[in-house]
Amino acid sequence: MRRSLCWSISSFGLCLALFSADAGEKKFSIKVGDSPPPSEIAESIRKLLAPQAIQLLDAGGKAICELWFRKEIPADATAEQIKNGLTYREIKQSEVLGAVKFEQDYRDYRKQKVKAGAYTLRLAYQPMDGDHAGSSDHLDFLVVLDAAKDTKPDIMDAKHLSEVSAKSIGAGHPGVFMLFPHSKPGAKPALAAMPKEHWVVQTKGEIVVGGKSTGTSLGIALTVVGAAE
Repeated sequence: MRRSLCWSISSFGLCLALFSADAGEKKFSIKVGDSPPPSEIAESIRKLLAPQAIQLLDAGGKAICELWFRKEIPADATAEQIKNGLTYREIKQSEVLGAVKFEQDYRDYRKQKVKAGAYTLRLAYQPMDGDHAGSSDHLDFLVVLDAAKDTKPDIMDAKHLSEVSAKSIGAGHPGVFMLFPHSKPGAKPALAAMPKEHWVVQTKGEIVVGGKSTGTSLGIALTVVGAAE
């Protein structure tokens, strides 16, 4: 049984596409282009990431952050599960799914301060301990770890993952960004406006089982703007 997580710009290359979404007076956009992950990310993790970068821009066109996602995502999945469609729960908790570089101090899904800089993004599940009931609409997250504190892509113990993330943002709780389900990813990354003023970057990663390609992808929908009520 999997353990639950214990909770308590740089230069940008060739711009390939621009997507935007707006609701009311708020507006955000993304640029998608070829730009390598930042040098602050350890090489053993950098090589797992796709060279495609997704840059989140505010209403004035100022860069908020830049995201890189994993090219191939290892999964514990049967042929039947793959046929029926995969979820985040077929991925091991603490698996590296990406990296992010914040161009300015930011706020996570709990409104905690995340200092400007480079971080790895690892998968985490919200614990079913009663303390977090109703705190978010979905129970899967990416947690941020300071790039200097996360130099190997190995799976982490849930407690260690929680502690490293919390230390990375100087708080008593991990730095978290909620994941929405994303069962039908498109061919290209997109930005979607969700209820409650949530803004979500949608992309995908190729699923591999036992080191072999499955010919299918996992949709990833990461909340980049928005917070728990």
